[in-house]
Order: sequence, then structure tokens, then C-alpha cells
Amino acid sequence: MTVSIQYVQLDSSDSLNSFINKNLEKLSQKYEWLINAEVYIKEDAKDNEKGKICSIELSMPGPRIFATSNEKTYEASVKETIRDLKKQLEKRKETFKTY
Repeated sequence: MTVSIQYVQLDSSDSLNSFINKNLEKLSQKYEWLINAEVYIKEDAKDNEKGKICSIELSMPGPRIFATSNEKTYEASVKETIRDLKKQLEKRKETFKTY
């Protein structure tokens, strides 16, 4: 699976990149059919309490899966987004048929 990380009006972070890649690698090992992951990291200046936004879009056979979350830290936001994606992937896996 190829991973593309984009920082929207932010400086890139090597530690956050490795954290995202490590977590997405776990997903790609469990779900072999994943093709591509588009990750967007943003900050919402209006939200004082949270404001760290992570959005991930996964490409695979069939419709794409998308999840986003808004947390206090980028790491928590990434974890929450991946947790949401896992739920969606489990549902998608149940609908697959073996031929």
C-alpha cells in the first residue's frame, strides 16, 4: 500500500510521518487488498480545545473508505481515525465473497 501524507498549511513532521506509516502498515498487513492511503493533517485555529484534525481516505476495490477525527493532539487524532477505519474495513470484509 502506498501512503501519501499531506500537511495543510503546516510544517511536516518526521516523527508524525513515522507514526502514521507504522499504524497504516499494520492495517495493510491485516487487509491485503488496500491499495492507497491519502492522509491529510490540518489544524483548526477556531477550535481551542481540540483542533488537530486527521483525515484518511483508503483506496481499495470498490468504493473508497473515508474517516476523520478532531482531537487534542495529532497522534490521538490519527489513532481515532484509524480506529474508525478498522470498523469500516471489518464491515467491508464481511461483504467480500470468495469465488
